[in-house]
Amino acid sequence: MSEQMVRIERHGEKGAVAELVLDRPSAMNAISTDMATALAEACAQLATDRGTQVVVVTSSHEKAFCVGADLKERNSLSDADLVRQRPVARAAYTGVLDLPMPTIAAVDGFALGGGCEIALSCDVIVAGEKATLGLPEVSVGVIPGGGGTQLVTRRIGWSKASRMIFTCTRFTGVEAHEYGLVDEVVPAGGARDAALEMAAIIAGHSPVGLRNAKKAMRLGFDVDLRTGLEVEDACWRATAFSGDRAEGVAAFNEKRTPSWPGV
Repeated sequence: MSEQMVRIERHGEKGAVAELVLDRPSAMNAISTDMATALAEACAQLATDRGTQVVVVTSSHEKAFCVGADLKERNSLSDADLVRQRPVARAAYTGVLDLPMPTIAAVDGFALGGGCEIALSCDVIVAGEKATLGLPEVSVGVIPGGGGTQLVTRRIGWSKASRMIFTCTRFTGVEAHEYGLVDEVVPAGGARDAALEMAAIIAGHSPVGLRNAKKAMRLGFDVDLRTGLEVEDACWRATAFSGDRAEGVAAFNEKRTPSWPGV
């Protein structure tokens, strides 16, 4: 029986929380060409689903979130094969990065190379205390190619990112939290539950507000302040005249839970 490689599970009211499960346990979720294709396709499906308010990326393997690229497959590829495979790999990572709704990575076990980059592509990273995170690519003659050089630098700063990438340091979940690499550390084996609990809280808020807040943060992050404020204003306007804003204000005044229209 062939592996599914990536699957989507639904949680919460109306399935608003989507769990994106990395599901290639026979290879500890090493990212083959087929798995990269499956991940990109799953992300494309989620990106256009207005009913999905939060995505939590998890693993079906208790000892690995994802160990990175499938080096056994890579060893069999010619240079021409690698050139053809590159857009497929990039689409997998950018698929996670470009999801319009909030995303949370739940990391237990190994998250190395591309696995760490999938986590970095998420907005929030929750890690088990005994997880292992790192970007060891230069030790095998390549560099992080799933956004790692850019995402980790933005997350923890130039000098810390340089040390991490150049030395190929592997961090435990506790060390990664102290380093600023992950946002929350929980007891080993508890990352998935903690991430789903956080997602349930997020999913209770306005879908329009969540998406536009993320859009404003992403688009305004690397620009000057004045430009960033213009980005924020545009996203505010897209939210302020929405059905969600009308419902949110009405629910507040009527002292009830909002029933978000999501538009």
